[in-house]
Amino acid sequence: MDELRKKEDVGELIQYIVIKLGEEQYGIDIKFIDNIVRMQQITRVPKVEHFLKGVINIRGEIVPVMSIRLKMGIEEDNITSKSRIIILRLESGDLIGIIVDQVNQVLTLSTSDVEKVRYDDKNQKNGNSFISGVGKYEGGLVSILDLSTLELDTKDKKDKKD
Repeated sequence: MDELRKKEDVGELIQYIVIKLGEEQYGIDIKFIDNIVRMQQITRVPKVEHFLKGVINIRGEIVPVMSIRLKMGIEEDNITSKSRIIILRLESGDLIGIIVDQVNQVLTLSTSDVEKVRYDDKNQKNGNSFISGVGKYEGGLVSILDLSTLELDTKDKKDKKD
């Protein structure tokens, strides 16, 4: 009986890949990670949003790559030997690559260790917050990325063309 109570107190365990963007750490739910690849040649595509760097070929599939720094309004990427492209499979099923400064570790957090971010400002609710919560662990805090803010509006564009 005590064991059941302890499991309920902990909540569901979720694994996150911890990445660095500048000096900040962010967590990405591991269920969305399709692949992590070293930096490679990105083929530019004309007339796209400023944060879209181009496309890469992963196992025969063309994947758009975005600068998550530019999408979030942070300064331009500084590509180093630690930089990686994380291939995400979004809830829509689409693949997208994001450029990160570094992949640090896999972190397992209980849902009870993640505080949801609440916005009182109506303007912030409508804008992109990029963060769905903040996770607490022995080493400090990690901001959990809200991957829905990374969705490309491809469905809207397809609907307008029809």
